[in-house]
Amino acid sequence: MSDERMAAMRPQTEIDRIAEGWVDTLVELSPILGTYIGRDEVGDRYDDFSPEGAQRHADTARAALASLEAARRVDAVDEVTQADLAAELRLGLELHDAQWHLRDLNVIASAPQDIRQVYDLMPTDSADDWSTIARRLAAVPEAIDGYVATLREGMARGVMPAVRQVHEVAAQIPRYTADDGFFAGLVAGAHPADGTRALAKDLTRGAGAAREAYDRLATFLRDELAPAAPAEDAVGRELYALNSRRFLGAVIDLDETYEWGIEELGRMVSEQEAIAQQILPGASVEEAVAFLEADPSRKLVGTDALQAWMQETSDRAVAELGRTHFDIPEPVRRLECMIAPTQEGGIYYTGPTDDFSRPGRMWWSVPEGVTEFDTWRELTTVYHEGVPGHHLQIGQAVHNRAELNSWRRLLAGTSGHAEGWALYAERLMEQLGYLDDPADRLGMLDGQRMRAARVVLDIGVHLGKPRLDGAGTWDADYALDFMRANVNMSDEFVRFEVNRYLGWPGQAPSYKVGQRIWEQVRDAYAAARGTEFSMKEFHRRALDMGGVGLDTLRTALLA
Repeated sequence: MSDERMAAMRPQTEIDRIAEGWVDTLVELSPILGTYIGRDEVGDRYDDFSPEGAQRHADTARAALASLEAARRVDAVDEVTQADLAAELRLGLELHDAQWHLRDLNVIASAPQDIRQVYDLMPTDSADDWSTIARRLAAVPEAIDGYVATLREGMARGVMPAVRQVHEVAAQIPRYTADDGFFAGLVAGAHPADGTRALAKDLTRGAGAAREAYDRLATFLRDELAPAAPAEDAVGRELYALNSRRFLGAVIDLDETYEWGIEELGRMVSEQEAIAQQILPGASVEEAVAFLEADPSRKLVGTDALQAWMQETSDRAVAELGRTHFDIPEPVRRLECMIAPTQEGGIYYTGPTDDFSRPGRMWWSVPEGVTEFDTWRELTTVYHEGVPGHHLQIGQAVHNRAELNSWRRLLAGTSGHAEGWALYAERLMEQLGYLDDPADRLGMLDGQRMRAARVVLDIGVHLGKPRLDGAGTWDADYALDFMRANVNMSDEFVRFEVNRYLGWPGQAPSYKVGQRIWEQVRDAYAAARGTEFSMKEFHRRALDMGGVGLDTLRTALLA
């Protein structure tokens, strides 16, 4: 760091020390999280997924909250840290008291996926790196057994995930444990420099233990949990409200948001219909999509071509926006575009380590059998995951050592803050002229329409709202039909997405609701400053804050 930058660094406060201590505590409690932020000292261990581990986490959170509430604020940075960290700690305790951990099983973001996915972020350059992987592989059985103990406690208390999630996760596990599955492939591809025969045996033994543990989990899910699990997908208003706050960092009126979602979906449909006319006069949206899908000049074939196109598109956006509309620090200019080692569906971003030795990465998990990709549909996705979306937002926070403690830079924030910004960024790229091609705008609107549909579907299912066709209340079958009618994607993707919403309440709406709140905050900020408003200054100030809940964002920027 330069002398000028060091001189400008804000002195550490008592609240900063509490926040830094909470990061250390979280790394100790969750080595998976530690790997995510580059804390390699815990890289050979796993979280304690047992009931005792959940209680330990709650006890430490309660102690941290007491210290935080007693601390004295000295400046505006402290005010944000204290308010946001306290809100997160309180909500975590509320979720624990609601016994959410006893039913925390879903197709995308629960322990079975987290235990496996951590290897995607582990370094593999040296023999020491592979030794760490071998030790973590050997720890998989204990992690799985602890998780099974938690699910069994939930069974004893009558607190269980919906049976649909149980069956779907059990069906994912063979992709990890098969002879050509993830764990076998991980160690088969190991070529550690200066490695030994003993290390190779440790890796093989560890992979075998991990496969056996996951197979035991699948057996438990199928034979014990599934027969007892409830058929009902909906979690109800009380649990849904808790999870909505968890993913937004804001309290919203769920009924008003549902009605707004219906209106927003209608607006997206109208925009799409107008763009379809520009692409093919007289065409419907479906006909315009079919026309574009038949255009070989807008198609990529194979994951190698997809990865190269992602990287080229991302590099161009970084270079051009870094000259014109954003001040992008040098370490943040590096973004790696990757094909994920799984086939579960989904596109996601992982942030850089604290020292940027591992850069931010955009991952594409391509479902089995999918070999063709439409550039007109996916261009906006690259902006969403990269720059000016997640990578700029998260990378800039990580880089802001001058003002922010480690918790603010590396761990704070919510899905609504991050995903809302990414959708906001998609619209910004349209305004900046990067989506002038009507086909690319149709692709952006396709994504925006999907996100609006998710607001309606997610709240509709989990709160038992009346169906839009008036024929009863929302359920999984209607949700699937509704989603098929509102996206132009493969049925494998649609099924995965709907299963995700059913098992992860409150997360899917956080994208579009987060975008709504970001736009509301920007407009109020602009109104308060009148002719002095600068979009670039607003973006800089907002992103320099790091991740926060959306209520905190609103308060901090509009105070």
